[in-house]
Amino acid sequence: MQRRSLIQAAGAAAVTLGVPRVFAQAWPSGPVRIVVGFPPGGGTDALARVVAQKLTTLWNQSVIVENKGGVAGVLAAEYVSTQPSDGSTLLMAHINSHALAPNLQPRLRYSVEQDFVPIVLVGVTPNLLIAGPAQKALTVKDIVALCAAEPGKVSFGSAGAGSAQHLALEMFKLQAKVDALHVPYKGSGPLLADLMGNQIQYSFETMTAATPHVKSGKVTAVAQTRLKRAKGHPSVPTMQEQGFEGFDATTWYGLAGPGKLPAEIADKINRDVNTVLAMPDVQEKLDTYGAEDGGGSREKFRQFIASEIQKWGRVVRDGKVKVDA
Repeated sequence: MQRRSLIQAAGAAAVTLGVPRVFAQAWPSGPVRIVVGFPPGGGTDALARVVAQKLTTLWNQSVIVENKGGVAGVLAAEYVSTQPSDGSTLLMAHINSHALAPNLQPRLRYSVEQDFVPIVLVGVTPNLLIAGPAQKALTVKDIVALCAAEPGKVSFGSAGAGSAQHLALEMFKLQAKVDALHVPYKGSGPLLADLMGNQIQYSFETMTAATPHVKSGKVTAVAQTRLKRAKGHPSVPTMQEQGFEGFDATTWYGLAGPGKLPAEIADKINRDVNTVLAMPDVQEKLDTYGAEDGGGSREKFRQFIASEIQKWGRVVRDGKVKVDA
């Protein structure tokens, strides 16, 4: 009798353990949303749509990009952290929401470690220091001189207080020992519109968002902010090449799910996004945007996020950077 009970218990456990695997095989059984924390027209939105289009075909289900802009991507992260962990809602995680906000916002309503499951790194890009069409200072040296001559008046736009563009500007101010005017926007789209309209002068914009406007000649690329030149912009010198030793301010993007997302579903998304990132036409677009080093395991993405939190924590402390939140 006892043996029979043990067998029945073991069978029930096997069925229970098998449920997530069966669920993963059947998933997705309906539309999937990728939530982007910025308005259309920015770098995060652009990469999310490239991935969503390919996954729609791969899964034979609609993969919809949903824009929820605000607080430099934090509102979208808060929203996704409260959604059901069934794989129907994913976040295009971003340096702002997953590395900068934890260091800048002590009352953050989510924990990166507990409320999210890292799935896959989509890409790492430099920022581009870009100038509006009316600007005459078009080298880093000349921009530093302009800021020194007009302290607190030369304007730099960002996608919001506490954004990657904002922190790149703070790094620049620290190293150049100058002051400048930070102008926050609710995303890269409106920022770029004002830059092209000469409402602001410069921005450390994400390469993904800036590239189309650089290629069209509407803005000028002055420098890129990774230690090596991106393949998509081989003629644009780095900040390091222009005298800013060790200047490394990247923007990165990756998919994450709510904190209780089953491992089997996270693994499937990881495998399929790796397949998408390896497609030649996708790789061509990523190269154009300067998005490199994407793909790999879930653990790779988890470790990457942890290292970014540490890195930007040092910048925030050294620069005494604060944001209202």
